[in-house]
Amino acid sequence: MHLNPYGDYAVRLAASLANDWPDDRAGIVARTRAFGMTMDFPTAPDDHPRTGQVVEDWLAVVDADDPRRRATILNAQMAAVTAYPRLTDHDGEGWHLHYRDDGQALPEVLAAVISVGTALHLTTRGMHRLRRCAAGDSPGDPCSAVVVDVTRNGRQRYCSVRCANRAAVRRHRARTRARG
Repeated sequence: MHLNPYGDYAVRLAASLANDWPDDRAGIVARTRAFGMTMDFPTAPDDHPRTGQVVEDWLAVVDADDPRRRATILNAQMAAVTAYPRLTDHDGEGWHLHYRDDGQALPEVLAAVISVGTALHLTTRGMHRLRRCAAGDSPGDPCSAVVVDVTRNGRQRYCSVRCANRAAVRRHRARTRARG
């Protein structure tokens, strides 16, 4: 039995969707497959925009500046979408928990998986381990990518090496200017 199938992949899936929104429903489903989800989702004509709203709502958790505020937003999201936990054994994955009803549409499934996964990520790794890329904190830097910190030391601030290098160059140039 998997004890926590949601925490890591679900929050990384949410960040992936937020950072690179697919063009259509097929792209969303492909992304869920790439992150390890094997179940089929009933199709509805508005799956793409409704899933986009799930991701937009989740970004409120990412952007919350205080752990208590972050918890309040996330608790409301979980309350809106989760059902009682249930054991399931589908698609050869082995016994594991689902925090949603069976047969739900793509947006509802992802809302449940992402909210519970984010809660597990934040409570097991730390409330500070979800943020926007620190490169975007600098004036003029356009990066607003979501960073899911899964590092050992819990200090990941940038979405990529490219953003980290850009920030390092800015700091170096600022020190050089300050010295004259």
